[in-house]
Amino acid sequence: MTDIRQGTMIDALWAAAQGNDGPLYAVLDGARNDGIHAAILESRCEFECLYTGELAPDLAQAAPYLVKLERDLPFTDTLMRKGWGDSWGIFLRSPAAFRDLRRHLRKFLMVYDPDLKPMYFRYYDPRVLRIFLPTCDQAQLAEFFGPVQSYLGEDEAPDNHVLLRFSNDAGTLRREAFPISPA
Repeated sequence: MTDIRQGTMIDALWAAAQGNDGPLYAVLDGARNDGIHAAILESRCEFECLYTGELAPDLAQAAPYLVKLERDLPFTDTLMRKGWGDSWGIFLRSPAAFRDLRRHLRKFLMVYDPDLKPMYFRYYDPRVLRIFLPTCDQAQLAEFFGPVQSYLGEDEAPDNHVLLRFSNDAGTLRREAFPISPA
């Protein structure tokens, strides 16, 4: 994992999300690290699993979660310090109500192969998101972004010192890179 100063990371994340409406959220993948689920439960942030219904404990621990981030909570520091560079999830800015945003994000959890076999789509993995978004046409971008103003995540750059921001600019994907100062 990259050794990046927490303040620098948090500042970079909030700066990259500026100019967009609504709170900053994370979609975190509990399967990436055993500590993610416990950290979310103790976070004091508003959160909800993207899966519905009562889940077996092992599935609940590995599930994706929508988390409304608060800049000054210890959870945000922990997320940036431990999760950055390890593909714990993605960030997004949206003015939508929490429940509406969750409903929107849930639409993309399952996709179908050419034989109509259902498959989980882990778009909340930054390694997947940064490959998927450039393949989308105008209609797909409109559908995927919906109420989301921007998606943010780590780049694959050496040592992960780049934060990427993706936005839908009138049907064209806009990709911006924000360098992050290493420690």
